[in-house]
Order: sequence, then C-alpha cells, then structure tokens
Amino acid sequence: MIVILLKDLKGTGKAGEVVKVSDGYARNVLIPKEIAREATEGNVRSLEKQKALAVQKEEENKAKAIEMAARLNDLTVQIATKGGEGGRLFGSITSKDIAEALKEQHQLEVDKKKIVLDNPIKIAGETDVQIKIYPEISGKLHVVVSVK
Repeated sequence: MIVILLKDLKGTGKAGEVVKVSDGYARNVLIPKEIAREATEGNVRSLEKQKALAVQKEEENKAKAIEMAARLNDLTVQIATKGGEGGRLFGSITSKDIAEALKEQHQLEVDKKKIVLDNPIKIAGETDVQIKIYPEISGKLHVVVSVK
C-alpha cells in the first residue's frame, strides 16, 4: 500500500513523503495511529498544495529577514550604564540589555538568543554586534556604551 507519512518514522521515511509499506502495517499500525494516510489522488494533491504554501511562506520569511538585516545595519543603539575609571563598567552589557535597548529606542523586537556576543561588553565604547535573523542572514548593529 502506498501511504503519505504524517510524522517522521524511523526506517520508513520523513513526514510528507509518499512511501510504499505492507498493507497490514498500513491498516493496523500507521493509519489508526495517524502516522500516515492512504495516498489517494486527493490526498496527494493536498500534500502538494501544503508543500507549495510552505515554500511560499519560507520565501516571505526570508525576504522579511533580508529587509530587517538591512534596517539593522543602519541603526545605532546607545546604552548608558554605571562605570568606574578608564571606562570599565560596573557589571556588563549582555545580549538581553541590547535587545531591550533596541526595543526601547527603535521599536524593533529581537530575541536575545539571536544576538551574538562572544563575551559580554565590559568596557565603554563602540562595538558592532552581529544579530542572526534567519539561517545564513544576519545584520550588524552598532552599539555605543557610555558611562553615566
């Protein structure tokens, strides 16, 4: 029997694939547990539409990410914090602080996990910070840290 897998199945295939399995396995295990459904003409057409919609949505998300990366490259975020002599900060500036400042100053929400900092910023000055917006798409944000 030819079925469309709805979930990944080890040794058989991944979700969305059309595979051939034994009739008994399909009728007694896969279909009742909603792991697969029979590959009728209508179900195959429905699967193709879903794949096309997924590709279209992926392209839209990628276009938005490219637009946001270009916007981030032009922005500067200023953070004022307490510090001591020589520009050393009391504490440090983390990705959370940068995300909050970006939201406050430019109304852009970026997940703190997407901000790439090798080490927290501990000295006042200017730094370029990479923000991974999408796989293979990232932008650079200019961060200015000053001591108040």
